[in-house]
Amino acid sequence: MLSRTALPICLALGTLFLAYPASAKIEVDAALMKTLDPDGDGTVNLSEVKAAAAAEFKRLDTDNDGTLDAKELKGKLKKHALKAADPDHDGTLDLNEYTAVVEKDFKAADPDHDGTLSEAELKTKKGQKLLKLIG
Repeated sequence: MLSRTALPICLALGTLFLAYPASAKIEVDAALMKTLDPDGDGTVNLSEVKAAAAAEFKRLDTDNDGTLDAKELKGKLKKHALKAADPDHDGTLDLNEYTAVVEKDFKAADPDHDGTLSEAELKTKKGQKLLKLIG
């Protein structure tokens, strides 16, 4: 069940990201920041990113088995990245494993280690990689 916060994030991100090819740069603008930043503080924290990731996981899990396989992750993770993120080596990611990847990418996109991502940080290569995973 999606929380009241996660559902609107999922719907907005799904709409926003369907317009972009997997290789396209994701435009970080006021609309995206408003979607990712429900508390309106101008930055995106890990909790907000995890909520978006959980909503995206649910959207991607088309067979509703509670895991994402390579087909469901197409355009999100390459096969080698899936293998590296799969500690139980079952060829799929459950929500905890997917969230661990998102958290790792969040930390990589946060060079000043302040626990939040600004618009500028989301526009970087590492920020763009994170955005691909959550929307």
